[in-house]
Amino acid sequence: MSTITAEALSATTLLRFATAGSVDDGKSTLVGRLLHDSKSVLVDQLEAVERASASRGQEAPDLALLTDGLRAEREQGITIDVAYRYFATPRRRFILADTPGHVQYTRNMVTGASTAELTVVLVDARNGVVEQTRRHAAIAALLRVPHVVLAVNKMDLVGYEESVFAAIAEEFTAYATELGVPEVTAIPISALAGDNVVDASARMDWYGGPTVLEHLETVPVSHDLSHCHARLPVQYVIRPQTAELPDYRGYAGQIAAGSFRVGEEVTVLPSGRTSRIAGIDLLGEPVDVAWTTQSVTVLLADDVDVSRGDLIVPSKDAPATTQDVEATVCHVADQPLTVGHRVLLKHGTRTVKAIVKDIPSRLTLDDLSLHPHPGTLAANDIGRVKIRTAEPLPVDSYADSRRTGSFILIDPGDGTTLTAGMVGESFAAPEPVTEADDDGWDF
Repeated sequence: MSTITAEALSATTLLRFATAGSVDDGKSTLVGRLLHDSKSVLVDQLEAVERASASRGQEAPDLALLTDGLRAEREQGITIDVAYRYFATPRRRFILADTPGHVQYTRNMVTGASTAELTVVLVDARNGVVEQTRRHAAIAALLRVPHVVLAVNKMDLVGYEESVFAAIAEEFTAYATELGVPEVTAIPISALAGDNVVDASARMDWYGGPTVLEHLETVPVSHDLSHCHARLPVQYVIRPQTAELPDYRGYAGQIAAGSFRVGEEVTVLPSGRTSRIAGIDLLGEPVDVAWTTQSVTVLLADDVDVSRGDLIVPSKDAPATTQDVEATVCHVADQPLTVGHRVLLKHGTRTVKAIVKDIPSRLTLDDLSLHPHPGTLAANDIGRVKIRTAEPLPVDSYADSRRTGSFILIDPGDGTTLTAGMVGESFAAPEPVTEADDDGWDF
């Protein structure tokens, strides 16, 4: 495994990405090939894979076993749970989520892609775009993943034909554009043979674009959320009540977006009480300013009633509170979601009782048409819902904030997660189509 110094790692950016695709499209093999060819696999890990492969009568190591760690996954040759892997190259650090392809595990794909900045959607070159491909593209669009890579896999089984790749790329790109996906990069690969994964393929000289790793290393990623709407969900109220700190009252949480500064006027929602930030503690030390992803404790100048689940926001940029939430959801439970369903809605650190008032439409994945008022959503359905909550919630549009614009619905009886929801409009508006400079593919 290549050695990367701590100084080099600190200077590189971080990319979170997820893989998705239909069953047997080769997601785990792609991930294994990516790790193997980028020299991100330890010797003992590779030896374990070689032994497991040999015990199954395989001559070459099955690289999919690098991520398929569950016994059931190895026995069936499929991915069931999300497998997270961490690796790095001299140019960038990565957190990778290898997600399942089966329809019944779509909930896992939602989990893996919810924090991703890029999604790799695999397609078997022999089968082209199938229903699960469209479902994964729709989920990536709903979750506002800014970059999508179409990896047309198993090109070795179609003779590395450019026409096969071009037809699949054209169909998928047109579909993703209708969904409002801002960027699609199509790459022809063979994960099994290693073509265009880490090293460029000599058998597809008609393709002049980047390999998968080259694109992952160079795709622009912005983690600067300091200019977004500042939001601090309160996770815990700290009151030591010791002789040294008899009057200390701090409100702890991870800043979801934006930045907070000492002296700034803030509002506590949903109560609407206002105060001023008297101090910010970070890692036990006072600081003047804190920003996105930092876990801090905020002290207020006034004795305001604040508890877990409240949201601290700048008074000049406070979201409206509402008891009527309209959102697009992906239903992930086996039991259907119906009108009149009583649920718990978890938004940030706050959980409230709620009821499903209406299901205005269900999305048809084939042509993106809307089936009006279906009355119910089955497992893996995508649709619009209207929810009435027992208490007011300060929600943002998901387009403005993936953290404070999202929620989940929970079964109050057994705690099962039912639905993942995104507040506001379903999909981003499609980008205007521009004519290509020539008749060739713009790779």
